[in-house]
Amino acid sequence: MIYMDNAATTMIKPLAVSRAVLNAMQTMASPGRGAHEPAMRAAKLVFDCRREAAELFNVPEPEHVVFTINATHGLNIAIKSLAHRGTKVLVSGYEHNSVTRPLAELGADIRVAAAPPFDSLGILAAFEKELPWAELVVCTHVSNVFGFILPIYEIGKLCRKQGVPLIVDASQSAGALEVDFKRLGAEFIAMPGHKGLFGPQGTGILICSGDCKPLLSGGSGTDSIVQRMPEYLPDRLEAGTHNVCGIAGLLEGIRFVRQKGTEAIFNHEAALLRRMAGRLGKLDGLELFTDNCRAQSGVLSLRSDKMNCEDLASALSERGVCVRTGLHCAPYAHRSAGTLDSGTVRFSFSPFNTEEEVDACCQFIKDLLEGRS
Repeated sequence: MIYMDNAATTMIKPLAVSRAVLNAMQTMASPGRGAHEPAMRAAKLVFDCRREAAELFNVPEPEHVVFTINATHGLNIAIKSLAHRGTKVLVSGYEHNSVTRPLAELGADIRVAAAPPFDSLGILAAFEKELPWAELVVCTHVSNVFGFILPIYEIGKLCRKQGVPLIVDASQSAGALEVDFKRLGAEFIAMPGHKGLFGPQGTGILICSGDCKPLLSGGSGTDSIVQRMPEYLPDRLEAGTHNVCGIAGLLEGIRFVRQKGTEAIFNHEAALLRRMAGRLGKLDGLELFTDNCRAQSGVLSLRSDKMNCEDLASALSERGVCVRTGLHCAPYAHRSAGTLDSGTVRFSFSPFNTEEEVDACCQFIKDLLEGRS
């Protein structure tokens, strides 16, 4: 098997992740639900993960690191804390449905800062033009479809200048690029645990600057007599029993990222992307969406005029290659790139992918396009 669907889930993880999950399952209870050893062990683990995440993302106060079940959960908390019906919300043309659907359901007034893929100056100009209108900005750091790295720090600077709050979707950047909460000045940054942080599915992080509204209410292990969620973080947003086993795996994933370094991870993935783009660029009938990593992370989308995307992905799957096809839950991105009618086939890399795997994929695609089985 060649697994190249890491923008969806990093299935291949450091061995320490699964070992930590099993250990937590066998030795830990729930934090805040007792003074006995299994509960205290769980409390320490949850705090350790919160602290290490705070250090990785430059969050001054670890309690502002909130655990969620995924990035969608965190984005819903963030959006519903700051937006309501009629709120003027400016988004990029690369947002995931986890941003656009909550905004649409709230009845927000949505406007798009549009630019073609990899046009950093164009999208920055679009944000600068539209920001005086906006009451809230929600922006992805990296497009999940094209790997386009948006100029998020420059966008954050524009937001601060206009006094407009910013929510950042770091689903595709956390673990592979610098995500600096203090430097960004965002109100919220949401990310999954199961992608670039190498944690299990069902984990996520929401970094909060302060004011927030609970999406769920229930037990918090603290202030039990009060019939509203606590006012302080992280308890205010962490209703119910923690996913201790998942957080144990996430802690080991974060430690892997910190030990390896986001720069090294990015450089490895970028080298694989350049290698694949270089080989596939020589084939007729293939359209690649790339700028050779000038503003692109380890994601390469393509389509062919000889095979539709679904058939190409299916044929690759038969050869043991795992990729993603379709609209990738991001119709805004496909509208920006002119691929809404076809979708794309997406390859997305991780530190565990190799040059040999890239070469094998390229040969498979060449054979398929040339009609060889």
